[in-house]
Amino acid sequence: MNIIIPMAGRGSRLRPHTLTVPKPLVPVAGKPMVQRIVEDLMSGIQEEIENVGFIIKDDFGKDIESELIGIANSLGAKGHIFYQDQPLGVAHAILCAREILVGPCIIGFADTLFKANFAFDTSQDGFVWVQKVEDPRPFGVIKLDDKNVITHFVEKSPVFVSNLAIVGLYYVREGALLRDEMQYLLDNDIKDKGEYQLTSALENMRSKGFKFKPAMIEEWLDCGNKDNVVYTNQRILDIKKDQEQLRSESAEIVNSTIIEPCFIGDGTKIVNSVVGPHVSIGSNSTIENCVIKNSLVQHHTKVKNAVLTDSMIGNLVDYEGKMSDISIGDYTTIKT
Repeated sequence: MNIIIPMAGRGSRLRPHTLTVPKPLVPVAGKPMVQRIVEDLMSGIQEEIENVGFIIKDDFGKDIESELIGIANSLGAKGHIFYQDQPLGVAHAILCAREILVGPCIIGFADTLFKANFAFDTSQDGFVWVQKVEDPRPFGVIKLDDKNVITHFVEKSPVFVSNLAIVGLYYVREGALLRDEMQYLLDNDIKDKGEYQLTSALENMRSKGFKFKPAMIEEWLDCGNKDNVVYTNQRILDIKKDQEQLRSESAEIVNSTIIEPCFIGDGTKIVNSVVGPHVSIGSNSTIENCVIKNSLVQHHTKVKNAVLTDSMIGNLVDYEGKMSDISIGDYTTIKT
């Protein structure tokens, strides 16, 4: 089994936090989003994951590439880096990983997180994960027959087709067939909405007898902007509190109260503060004389004399102030 993760976008709506790292590497509840996606997918699969391919822009840098390879290796798989040089659509992006588009494959986009049971029957032709939405116009959607088999893939229709929105997770038993169908789109310049669409390739496979079935998502957690990430952090802490060790044994808690659930990273020091609920603090950060709830503070950051709610503070920040709802990017110093 191979996993392919398209993540070439920079995440402009999440700036300033994505000025220094791509959005899928922004930590949520202590782990980069892309790592959480891969771990959750692997948790539901009985088969061995051989390869994990990350599709990125070629300007992300070697440090980010090494971090991605490390994520794959830590999960027992071989990591690969592929480059998408032009934003020509989802099918074009996935095809950049053509060398591992063989055999059973999972494709998962790394800019949203999910609560779901990812166990599924790998002997089936394919699965597409979906969720019911009130307004399906911004999404690709599916239609089903009375046997719960997908009959149509429709990309962002202005008229109602279905309320089952495709969330960005797919399984195909024959990756090579998907690869060939996407190559056919490029070779014949077949676009939908101005781009080469994965749903067009899936529709071609379906019309040739490939049977796709839906798999439901319990909760779809967006990470598009600061407020969304803060909420997603809250939900992931709630979901993982009994599954993961969220407080590092090397963290130093001095005259402080921690209201769970919280993530507290390695080497972090919290002094004379109240932290939580729903706070994530990265490694080697210092929190002093603060009250912080429902917020994220990343690595190597100092926060002093602050009262923070619904906030997001990046890496290597030095912040001292009274604002309660803030968004501060990496390498920033603010003292008010």
